[in-house]
Amino acid sequence: MTPQEASQKTADVCALAPVVPVLVVNDVAHARPLAEALIAGGLPALEVTLRTPCALDVIREMAKVEGGVVGAGTLLTPADVKAAVAAGATFGVSPGATDTLLDACEAEGLPLLAGTSTASDVMRLLERGYTVAKFFPAEANGGAPALKGIGGPLPQMKFCPTGGISLKNANDYLSLSNTLCVGGSWVAPNDLVAKGDWKAIEELAREAASLSR
Repeated sequence: MTPQEASQKTADVCALAPVVPVLVVNDVAHARPLAEALIAGGLPALEVTLRTPCALDVIREMAKVEGGVVGAGTLLTPADVKAAVAAGATFGVSPGATDTLLDACEAEGLPLLAGTSTASDVMRLLERGYTVAKFFPAEANGGAPALKGIGGPLPQMKFCPTGGISLKNANDYLSLSNTLCVGGSWVAPNDLVAKGDWKAIEELAREAASLSR
């Protein structure tokens, strides 16, 4: 997969909804009902972070849910990439970008939202042929004003910012011309997942899906 093809595919994922849920799932039993609630609420693109021992099994279960597009987050190594693809992930997300990781994703045909935090990060990806990236951690790196600032000299790059984004500040990012969507964990809070309150999560998803961009 070329960087250009990867960028088109990640742009397509970002176009599905204004918010991509960033999910840290600790119990495989929660995978299917959580995915069903989020998809029913209008958020079909799901990022399952590889931060728990069961994350790959969660991806396998969520990939079976009709209407969902499941990706793997926190990709750090080529081994992560291979495991994510084998589990059924159709896109990847990473906190940063290394040539080794980009090589692996291109070789495995996994479109990657590579993490950026500086203009130099963005320029490196543009040089390689990528035009869609993640801005992370968004709030810690100056928030929407910083992303708007990067867009001035580098309008070619479009972003999915994540990190510290909530319902309160999501529109600050979504109103920017270089933002395709945002990533956030607020739509699936740990307490609601632990209780299995899928109806409440569906309502949070519906609220997020109604955000304008």
